[in-house]
Amino acid sequence: MSTAMEKVVSRVEKAMRSNEPDLAISICEEHLKTNSNAVVLWDLLANAHFLKKDHVQAARCFEMVVELAPQSPKSHQNLGMFYQSIGKFNEALQCFQRAVNCDANYALAYNSAGSVLLKVGQVDTGLQYFAKALQLDPQLADAYSNMGNAFFIKGQLQAAAQGYAKAHSLAPAMKSALTNQYYTLAMMCDWSGNEEFSRAASTLGVEGEVVSPFPLLKLEDAPERQLIRSQRLVMVNFGRGARWPLPRPTKRPRKLRIGYFSADFQDHATLSLMMGLLRHHDHDKFEIHAFSYGLIKEGQSLDQAKGYFESFSDVERASDDAIVALAREKKIDIAIDLKGHTKLGRIGIFARRAAPVQINYLGNPGTIGADFIDYMVVDKVTVPVTHKKYLAEKPIYLPHCYQPNDDQRSIPETSTTRADFGLPDNGFVFCSFNNTYKISPREFDIWMRLLKQVDGSVLWLFKGNDYAAQNLRNEAQKRGVDPDRLVFAEKLSPAEHLARHKHGDLLLDTFNVNAHTTASDALWTGLPLVTLPGEQFAARVAASILRAANLPELIATDEANYEAIALDLARHPEKIEALKQKVKDQIKTCPLFDSEGYTRDLEAGFEAAYDRYLNGLEPDDIEV
Repeated sequence: MSTAMEKVVSRVEKAMRSNEPDLAISICEEHLKTNSNAVVLWDLLANAHFLKKDHVQAARCFEMVVELAPQSPKSHQNLGMFYQSIGKFNEALQCFQRAVNCDANYALAYNSAGSVLLKVGQVDTGLQYFAKALQLDPQLADAYSNMGNAFFIKGQLQAAAQGYAKAHSLAPAMKSALTNQYYTLAMMCDWSGNEEFSRAASTLGVEGEVVSPFPLLKLEDAPERQLIRSQRLVMVNFGRGARWPLPRPTKRPRKLRIGYFSADFQDHATLSLMMGLLRHHDHDKFEIHAFSYGLIKEGQSLDQAKGYFESFSDVERASDDAIVALAREKKIDIAIDLKGHTKLGRIGIFARRAAPVQINYLGNPGTIGADFIDYMVVDKVTVPVTHKKYLAEKPIYLPHCYQPNDDQRSIPETSTTRADFGLPDNGFVFCSFNNTYKISPREFDIWMRLLKQVDGSVLWLFKGNDYAAQNLRNEAQKRGVDPDRLVFAEKLSPAEHLARHKHGDLLLDTFNVNAHTTASDALWTGLPLVTLPGEQFAARVAASILRAANLPELIATDEANYEAIALDLARHPEKIEALKQKVKDQIKTCPLFDSEGYTRDLEAGFEAAYDRYLNGLEPDDIEV
């Protein structure tokens, strides 16, 4: 490269670092007039357009690089990375294959191909590609991180944690690997990294590399940092998003078309919660459409739900652009993101504007942090007025709980006994059916004190994985509690799980991330729970559920009160029996399980949001 060209490249790279893509584009285009075959300029131009989120121009430029340098593995690699970023997975894999054809020892292409294979569910094949990449380049930190992702999906959590740790040791700036390592340790109830996290928390994802906010919800109750992490992640990956390109209609359509977008249209908690909502939607006023991009394509819940949709589109292999095109073809008025930053979320669909009104709902327990998501469905407990500052979206306040519930879920009659589940015939049964990653020493210390103070009591825990079970037994022993007083509940079908609740006495909630579906499941079966609300959305959900169930006395004011409520109920059989009866009585009348009333409230929120758009008004707080 000539000295003159080096100076041009330096100017462009400086503009890019300063987040001035227009300046970078201007410099590149000026010099391409006299040097139209300069591959380096086309490559920089492609990246500048990508920084602007102009994917049409970025694609044109990346393809020009390939045309000018067809024997360069890097040119095919970069085009493949671009295709991967916009959800064109088949095209991306073809590019990575061409890169390997150019250079059989090109480790980056094997690593990238493996990451795409993970996206489409081919985990074992993806692992083979990561192993090949590391064989060619043992210092490739990203391949170790991806290998960690693959092991995590397979449930091999220790191997996953080791992969993330190795990646971070090779590339200390790779904070995403560190975040995933913390989350994996949490899944195993291995609390050895908690102190290290506490030292890193103030900067993790707030400075340096962006990270997903979801894995950190469990580790700290810090809504202000979760907002920053979410906003930074969205800005780096999607920018400010596209504006709605079509003219505003002159009148409201006869039916508002609602599009629900999710990877969880299967036997999943989200669909279970939504079943009553879907059943009660007013089809005289709304058209309900589903866009499913999940890997699992069958299930009893899905078979039932399909009857409630005007259309059900399986778009798992479609690119974000193709999904948006389909949504516009169906004239979706309101697009509902049911995933956000959670596993398999596809925020890119919303960055491209699938509809003129876009709403964060149910699946993501907090803000998405995107300018292009207009609203979030909340309530005054999960998001008090003082906490609106932690949302990038405007709140749609429902009058009771933001969470939908199905008032027709059946609980099978069973003849099981406590002994069938390893529980004592007599003695108080404390429960925690939350996923294991939610448990921290903070709750566990209280739970162990309760066991010590209540003779014959046990703690019935959901067995998320073998690692967690063994670690929790070890932690009990450290606190002077017989590990055999921890009883682990194996995974059962949703119906069987509901049925076994009758053998429990009191559900003990976790703090930073509460019981969500787990809480309403418990109440539906007549099992009470005690919670302690925190600051972030995820830490306030159970309190919202209890208020909507007319059970505010089970919302603690602090840790001592949480422990005192649980201890009082455990020591007084007449109190727990009276409380269980109250829970069963409230189920019949409380707002939490009024599916039809909930649906009318949510629909009113949807209509209010659309009417603001129709009238040319910016999104603002909506109170139903």
